[in-house]
Amino acid sequence: MTEYQDDIDDFIEDNPIDDASERYEHYRFVADKGQSLLRIDKFLTDRIEGISRNRIQQAADAGCILVNDQVVKSNYKIKPMDVVSIVMDRPKRVLEIIPEDLPLDVVYEDDDLMVINKKAGMVVHPGHGNYSGTLVNAVAFRLKDLPGYDAKDPRMGLVHRIDKGTSGLLVIAKNENAKTRLSEQFFNKTTKRLYNALVWGSISEDEGRIEGNIGRSVKDRLQMTVFEDGEQGKHAVTHYKVLERLGYVTLVECQLETGRTHQIRVHMKYIGHTLFNDERYGGNQILRGTTFAKYKQFVQNCFNTCPRPALHARTLGFVHPRTKEEMMFEAPLPSDMEELLERWRNYVSSREI
Repeated sequence: MTEYQDDIDDFIEDNPIDDASERYEHYRFVADKGQSLLRIDKFLTDRIEGISRNRIQQAADAGCILVNDQVVKSNYKIKPMDVVSIVMDRPKRVLEIIPEDLPLDVVYEDDDLMVINKKAGMVVHPGHGNYSGTLVNAVAFRLKDLPGYDAKDPRMGLVHRIDKGTSGLLVIAKNENAKTRLSEQFFNKTTKRLYNALVWGSISEDEGRIEGNIGRSVKDRLQMTVFEDGEQGKHAVTHYKVLERLGYVTLVECQLETGRTHQIRVHMKYIGHTLFNDERYGGNQILRGTTFAKYKQFVQNCFNTCPRPALHARTLGFVHPRTKEEMMFEAPLPSDMEELLERWRNYVSSREI
């Protein structure tokens, strides 16, 4: 999700932008000299994180997309050196990052970076509906006296994100060099990221690979989905391994080869194993098991025990941007997921007696 996602989602206005209105540029891209002919909606979805091709098409219909200062439609074919702008009738809304004294579980810190074990329920970055109380606000407070640190400077701070309901490890860059070097590792897929997830159903294979382009759903913009046509969405690969089979649910380890929005949640649902208690993707319903009232009550108690998607970013590995040392961190499962697993273990063992 981009910092100005709220503005992107407001592309479609009741009154489309006309030539007479004052327009503000929100994005600008210049096509390479070797750019092959490509539809502009595909060109832009490849360059703006967290936006669907359908939204781009609607933005074009609203007169928000210009090429060489001329309004174009979504079927326009990009040519070499074309200058593409996304404009709106208002300037960018720049978020003010207010330092807040919030608790942070810092598992490692030096002059260049911090590794934080984020608690479930904490939003990572301020955005629509969450302008305070985020991890970024807490980091800004912790680093407010660091010479040269500016929470609004994109050359430092967040290198990657995890969802609000996901617990686990994040790395924060404290200077420009650290941000550049760490970002390169995430881009080149050389970091090591392992997640633990409890999913519905018994997975038939002990391990596997899920590949499928992920993009924003055209039916529900709050959801991401897998596109099988190979043209929509962005390339995504997840590797999984079964850790423990617990009757109607399975504990898996997921390794990310790419880092798309909601990737594990979407990929696991795609293969028929939605994350346990993932409300956005239907995992807060009883997807496997019996119709007995006692079982329904047991599952409800499990939902209450872990009132969020059962997903934890357990392992994070990267090369230190200054020392070049291999760094590896692990955050054990939080108490809500541990208790959830114990409930399922007890349920399975009681059925076997």
